[in-house]
Amino acid sequence: MRLQIAWCMSLLLAAAPVAAKVSAEEAARLGQDLTPIGAQKAGNEDGSIPAWEGGLTTPPPCYQGEGSRYCDPFPEDRPVLTVTAANAEQYRDQLSAGQLAMLQKFDSYKLNVYPTRRTSAFPDFVYEATARNAVNATLEFEGESLKNAILGFPFPIPKSAQEVIWNHKLRYRGVGGARWNNQAAVTPSGAFTLVEITEDVKFPYAARDATPDSIDNIIIYFLQIVRAPPRLAGQITLVHETMDQVREPRRAWQYSPGQRRIRRAPNVAYDNPSTASDGLRTNDQLDAFNGATDRYTWKLIGKKEMFVPFNSYKLHSDAYDYDEVILKGHINQDLSRYERRRVWVVEANLRPRTSHMFKRRVFYVEEDSWGIVLVDLYDNRDQLWRWQEMHTFQAYDKPFVGPPAMETAYDLQSGRYIAYSMNNQAPETIERDFEKSYFDPSNVSKQSFK
Repeated sequence: MRLQIAWCMSLLLAAAPVAAKVSAEEAARLGQDLTPIGAQKAGNEDGSIPAWEGGLTTPPPCYQGEGSRYCDPFPEDRPVLTVTAANAEQYRDQLSAGQLAMLQKFDSYKLNVYPTRRTSAFPDFVYEATARNAVNATLEFEGESLKNAILGFPFPIPKSAQEVIWNHKLRYRGVGGARWNNQAAVTPSGAFTLVEITEDVKFPYAARDATPDSIDNIIIYFLQIVRAPPRLAGQITLVHETMDQVREPRRAWQYSPGQRRIRRAPNVAYDNPSTASDGLRTNDQLDAFNGATDRYTWKLIGKKEMFVPFNSYKLHSDAYDYDEVILKGHINQDLSRYERRRVWVVEANLRPRTSHMFKRRVFYVEEDSWGIVLVDLYDNRDQLWRWQEMHTFQAYDKPFVGPPAMETAYDLQSGRYIAYSMNNQAPETIERDFEKSYFDPSNVSKQSFK
């Protein structure tokens, strides 16, 4: 009888909210001293971070419209400082462990820090939904089940680390889109073979008429197809990402042209190697972090000012070939843009009796977009092993932040790295509202022949 009572109590405790909605009084700060999605509206004391004044919602004259390249709205901007190995100690507090390690490892590595442009903006209906979520959304079952949230950011005034991570996972990126995610696994000598990948995505959570019930527990539909090189072409990965991962874990399938059949693929998760990554990126590193959080315990460290990639229009330019962007040791840092920004710092530590190749992860989440921009990754000895960056920008015609110009994952021990989410020499990402049936597993094999 005692065992039965203890078992029932454990279920009740697991089901209890681990993240509570905020009061109406606290939510009223949104749009006042906080931006509509929860960032500090005011600038910092020395003015190096300006006040948020609504973001960038008017395309610059160089933009030619939907489907054309997102051009740089700030072509006259010049760096206000450059961080190198020689002066890195002076800026230690504004750098992640990974950035410091890169500065120490490569004489050619540097961070050009530009004026901070608070370009982030989202549609008014996202702001309205975010305000509703603030007083309704909760997390249950140790943070794996999101309840009573839809369309907007679920936790604009976060009280826990997992709330911050859910904001990243559900940040508004339109109702869906089609993009090229070209990637290169780079050897220590700088050699690489470009892998060309298309990705189609639908965000049911972001539909204007969506309700928590209507999306049927699916927040993201994702279809990835390898197009080149020929030895990899035709490989397909399909994912249906769930909002309540206790009710139903992620659904995933893979199709191999050699086998000519689609199979369920529970390995498309956690630290299993991702498509054509040469072991340099795990499945849960795409989009900086994705998927379940259950293998880690999570701690919210707080907020700080750091030099992070943002407004990366130059890196996104089609004026550069991939061999001008991808160099030995690291990407071309002359094309990267860093800004002083406030970030939430979140630490994840591997739970006892679980497994993952990263024992500890430190995430840096930019406040204006809720996007992860840097990640420090530690091995089982708790030594810094790998490091990630997300180079992103404002899609000023939508408006929302993303897609990224590039993501990178560096292996500090081997000197190898992978650059992905690139489309410099491919068509621009477009917003597209796919039918749900497009992502049905029965249709997947047909896609490999298109």
